Amino acid sequence: MRLLIMGPPGVGKGTQACGVATHYGVPAISTGEIFRNHVKGETPLGQRISATLAAGGYVPDEVTNAIVADRLQQADAAAGWLLDGYPRTAVQVEALDSFLAEESSALDAVISLLADRELLVGRLLKRAEIEGRDDDNAETIQHRMDVYHAATDPLLDTYRQRGLLIEVDGLGTIEEVGERITTALDAKLA
Repeated sequence: MRLLIMGPPGVGKGTQACGVATHYGVPAISTGEIFRNHVKGETPLGQRISATLAAGGYVPDEVTNAIVADRLQQADAAAGWLLDGYPRTAVQVEALDSFLAEESSALDAVISLLADRELLVGRLLKRAEIEGRDDDNAETIQHRMDVYHAATDPLLDTYRQRGLLIEVDGLGTIEEVGERITTALDAKLA
């Protein structure tokens, strides 16, 4: 199974990605987590992207595409995967399409989590306090929301036109949202 999970910052993509991936027996692959690990480890890549992440921007497509392609070629991803945080631009969609074509495979579905923007801003500010995340302050969060919608809304339209998009209400308990996702996926893939 090859899945994408999309949604604005703070909607719970990472949490839901883990649950959905476990449910279907595939790895959850978070580009944000990969980037944060590089920054924390002060790797050359981490140093390169640290300023971009702190400003709420996106890592350049060519860097992101290379990291994702490398990760999808690892042994645990051979039977499938769930990508969280990728693709975020039209160039990344094209790169993923090319990767899948080379592997003679295709996406099974794209999950889009939906939620009210102001509720998400509140969630992110609370998370910033709890986790001490320097990249989550009010100005950066609003900027990330704007960038997300400008870059990603057209991608959702692309996946909708391809018949792959499943839109799910992202508000509720972790269990409620997870059940909505798996119910919708099982119905689509049946």
